[in-house]
Amino acid sequence: MRDDFVALILSHGRANNVVTYDTIRKCGYTGRVVIVIDNEDKQAFDYMLNFGKENVVVFDKAEQAKKCDTYDNLTERRVILFARNAAFDIARKLGYRYFIELDDDYTSFEWRYVENEKAKTKCIKNLDRVWEIMLRFMIDTKSQTVAMCQNGDFVGGAGNDIMRNQRLKRKAMNSFICDVENPFEFGGRFNEDVNSYVGLGARGKLFFSFPMVSLGQKTTQANKGGMSEAYKDNGTYIKSFYTVMSNPSCVHIGYMGSRHKRLHHQISWNDAVPKILGEEMRK
Repeated sequence: MRDDFVALILSHGRANNVVTYDTIRKCGYTGRVVIVIDNEDKQAFDYMLNFGKENVVVFDKAEQAKKCDTYDNLTERRVILFARNAAFDIARKLGYRYFIELDDDYTSFEWRYVENEKAKTKCIKNLDRVWEIMLRFMIDTKSQTVAMCQNGDFVGGAGNDIMRNQRLKRKAMNSFICDVENPFEFGGRFNEDVNSYVGLGARGKLFFSFPMVSLGQKTTQANKGGMSEAYKDNGTYIKSFYTVMSNPSCVHIGYMGSRHKRLHHQISWNDAVPKILGEEMRK
C-alpha cells in the first residue's frame, strides 16, 4: 500500500474483539494500521498489549468534545462522533496525508456483481488495490470523502437499484477515505455520518459510496462495547431525529422495512443536494 496512507480503526471497550483488524489483513490490506481509542477507555493497557504501544493512539475525549457540535446540551460521551473528528489530527500528527476511518466490527469486505441475473458476492483479496482506486477517485473528483457500501444497501438482490445500475450513491457511511488537507467536521451526537453527508452535501460537498464493493459488520446492539449501549439507551427514533434537526428541509422520520418495520430517517434527495446537469444542457 502507498506509504502516505494509514488505516485508523476507531474502537472503545473491545480490546480483545477488534474484528476489523483481522478482516482487513485477510482481505489483503498490507499498509499500516493504527487503533484509535479515547482516554476514558478502561481497556487502554490491553489495546497496547494486543497491538503494540506504537500502533495505539489515545486522544483526549473531553477536549475533543469541546470542539464538536453535538446538536444538543447533553453531557453523554459514549458516541463515536469525537473519535471521527479527532482522526484528522491523529493522521496528520502521524505524518500521513490520507487515511481511512473504520469501525472495529467489520466481518467481511466483498465484491458485488450480477451474473446470470443473480446477485453475487466474492471476498475481496486485494484491499490495497481497492482502497487505492477509491483514493485516486476522491483526489481526481475533489470529493470530500468516499466510502464502501454496506451489506444492507443491497437488499433485494439483482433487482436492487445499486446492483442494477452500478451507480455511485451520494452518501458515505461507516468507512471514510479522507485527506487531512481537505478536512470536514462530523456533527450530531448520533447519526453523525448521515448528518454530514446530507448537511455538507447540501452545500455542494461531494460524498460518495462505491456500488461494487461492500463491508459487512456485526449487528450493533448485539455486539458489546462500542456504541451498543448508547443505541440501546436512546433507540432509533432519537438517533434518526438528529438528522431531522440537522436538515429539516429534506429529512423526516418514517418507517423502513417491509415486514418488520422500524423507525428510520427518510431523505428526500430531490430537496437535499445540488444536481449535476448533463453536458447537453451547456449553452
